[in-house]
Amino acid sequence: MGEKSYLCIPETHSCAGMDISLSGHYGYRRLAKSALPSIGMVLITSVYSMVDGFFVSRFVGKTGFAAINLVWPAIMMLAALGQMVGSGGAALVAKVKGEGYAGKANRIFTMLVRFSVVVGTLSGLLFGIFAPAIARWLGADGPMMHDCVVYSRVCMVGMPFFALQMAFQSYYMAAERPQLGTVMSLVCGVTNILLDALFVWLLQWGVAGAAWSTVVSQVVGGAFPLVYFSSRRLNRGSLRLLRGTRTLWPYVGKACSNGLSEYVSSISMSIVSICYNLQLMRLYGEDGVAAYGILMYISFAYAAVFIGYNLALTPIIGYHYGAGDVGEQRSLLRKSLVVIGAVGLVMTLTSELLSAPLARLFIGYDAALAALTTRAIRIYMLCFLICGWSMFASALFTGLQNGLVSAVAAFARSMVFELGCVWLLPALAGPDGIWWAVDVAELLTLLLCAALLLRFAPHLLRRK
Repeated sequence: MGEKSYLCIPETHSCAGMDISLSGHYGYRRLAKSALPSIGMVLITSVYSMVDGFFVSRFVGKTGFAAINLVWPAIMMLAALGQMVGSGGAALVAKVKGEGYAGKANRIFTMLVRFSVVVGTLSGLLFGIFAPAIARWLGADGPMMHDCVVYSRVCMVGMPFFALQMAFQSYYMAAERPQLGTVMSLVCGVTNILLDALFVWLLQWGVAGAAWSTVVSQVVGGAFPLVYFSSRRLNRGSLRLLRGTRTLWPYVGKACSNGLSEYVSSISMSIVSICYNLQLMRLYGEDGVAAYGILMYISFAYAAVFIGYNLALTPIIGYHYGAGDVGEQRSLLRKSLVVIGAVGLVMTLTSELLSAPLARLFIGYDAALAALTTRAIRIYMLCFLICGWSMFASALFTGLQNGLVSAVAAFARSMVFELGCVWLLPALAGPDGIWWAVDVAELLTLLLCAALLLRFAPHLLRRK
């Protein structure tokens, strides 16, 4: 047989023990079954990040907590390189599989994983060298400066594995193994939590202990899939890592350009977070940065639902795009709009009800800071009424192999609308304006995404 081999397309049974199949029609039940593992994977990651912050806040103090939240956006800008290669690569691999070229998909997968390791290693090395200058630029000084440098340099040890972990979040779905991604996130989360308790609470290593617990969990999350996808005994699925595959740069370039929107979205969020912190240091001082850190933990836990959903849907859309099934693409769009709208409404209601208890969970020892955080949550979290739709629009264009339009939507969302509101609204509406910034930005983004769909994917909006 030649390279081209078609996958079996059963509706109720998976082939070769696969957890899911990218092909076939997706009703609401099948959509949920396919998306829930990816949602769980990202949600677990967000929860153990919250636990990381909880231990630092409770057992190191407000300064250490503010320090790790000040430097974390910059660290995530590096990890986003892995997410870019993974999300764009997963859509590309799924498209090639949809066309029937299984061997070619494996070769592309292999060289993209290898490329992620190189990118993670080089970026981590450079960040570690310039950590003091980066911390100073972020606004750190005194004890906060020391904590920022220590935390970031330890985290750089695990950056190659962190980049892999971010990339494999997308590849698990392309490999039709989303449940494996959920299990690995759970393992990494439990590892991080237990080591936080050991390093930060019992051994009192401070922010360095929190960093080392994060690094160990990242090593687990990045190393396991390398072993799994390289083993013929463990992995009997449709996607595997090969040996001796040379790098084909056009495919690397295509994956990176296709995942550009996810990278732009991630680094834009990081840049916006940095600007939030700069503004908050001016408006509220250290308390503002601490309040924003808690807000980010909660909002990322909510956003994890949409991020996980998009991780699952992008390869599915890419598969049906490669197979030329426009009808199924329309169906996925319509069902996704309904699901995301319902989930967004539930999220907004729960955030309003739980704002005060969540604030007290992290900083109940400081009444003034708890009150500031509660008010910030109630204003900021209104954005979840609509933000899921614009996030999905960006993922949709990635699946359709239109990385440029996807990147435009992602860039405008954070770097134009939200960043502009962060600097403008406090001047117009006072300190509370900074919490309203994301709400205004999400409304503007939704209007833009609607216009982009009408311009670049009108065939998906027709009934037939």
